Amino acid sequence: MIDSARTLGPGLGASAGGDGLIRRRRRRWLRGSGLAVAVAVAATAGAAWALYAKLDGNITPDDAAAAELARYEKERPTSLVKDAQNILLIGSDSRSGDENARYGRDSGTERSDTTILLHLSAGRRTATAVSLPRDLMVEVPACLGSDGTRGEPAFTMFNGAFQKGGSACTIRTVEKLTNIRVDHHMVVDFHGFKDMVDAVDGVTVCLDEPINDKAAKLRLPAGRVTLDGEEALGYVRARKSLGDGSDTERMDRQQRFLGALVHKVQSNDVLLNPVKLYPVLDAATSSLTTDPDLASLRGLYELARGLRHIPTERVQFLTVPREPYVGDANRDQLAEPEARRLFERLRKDAPVKVTEKAPKFSEHSHDEEPYGESENESGVPTFRGNTAAENSCG
Repeated sequence: MIDSARTLGPGLGASAGGDGLIRRRRRRWLRGSGLAVAVAVAATAGAAWALYAKLDGNITPDDAAAAELARYEKERPTSLVKDAQNILLIGSDSRSGDENARYGRDSGTERSDTTILLHLSAGRRTATAVSLPRDLMVEVPACLGSDGTRGEPAFTMFNGAFQKGGSACTIRTVEKLTNIRVDHHMVVDFHGFKDMVDAVDGVTVCLDEPINDKAAKLRLPAGRVTLDGEEALGYVRARKSLGDGSDTERMDRQQRFLGALVHKVQSNDVLLNPVKLYPVLDAATSSLTTDPDLASLRGLYELARGLRHIPTERVQFLTVPREPYVGDANRDQLAEPEARRLFERLRKDAPVKVTEKAPKFSEHSHDEEPYGESENESGVPTFRGNTAAENSCG
């Protein structure tokens, strides 16, 4: 009789010795495969952690502002509605740094030509963004300057608050003006804005007429145009060469562009595409200074999570009701009682509606009806403005 085990050779027959060798080889293979999987998982986790750490480290916490605001905590307004939030967005035009130097000489101070009070309703049903004109005459409190000295209170233009005492001074000025508690703030500079636009592959706007602005290095045709970061920056900052040259029109243009940007970022093409989402996050965090509570990916994620489900038609933009300042027609003052009513409704988290049909104030035609508000059939006051959906250029 032929010994089948010997004929087939070691490990290939049905003998006990052959089965044991197969099992030992299988165990070694499984251990090796498991190790490879573990290494792959660890490498992936390590890469993910590295990306997280980079994005998290991009954000600069505004500790100085937090300390200054804590000093004046007793005089600050209280929040009336749980879960409703008010965030002050400040566009800084600092000329320091290689990327920003091309936009002008660095005078050693920062200025802010764009300031928006963003109100997020409880339950995140709506978002209302209110532009505050830089030329609005306001009471600026005694603020701590970058040189360590504390200035005197002054009645001056609104953008002087940021130049005088940075974000903390701007927040205190806004709170005194509106009686609304500012829960968080963000300061974004030129470079971050450009990178954000480039990260979403540009933002589309609709132009009624061609633009040829040598100062802004902007040359665009009329109609539907997709702006890259550099063009977008020129578009939102240009003033004298576009339209009637007023700051009023520039704020309208900024609001429309931000609405179009919100519409683009909310699209599935960006939020559900990791390849596109990471550059957006990197750009959004790289030039961002926030209060300490928001100065992390976790803090920003908690904020963004509540925003992503707000329909674009419920993301509203308007400018605070204002009129020519009695002491200088080239400056603004709040139009009352409309402004006070707007602030009170935002503070109480009451509904506000915007429409392009409400009265509009024009710097160059003071015979027009003041920038005002009206009431719709439901009794909700309506102010002139627009929505992110309207700004999306179709």
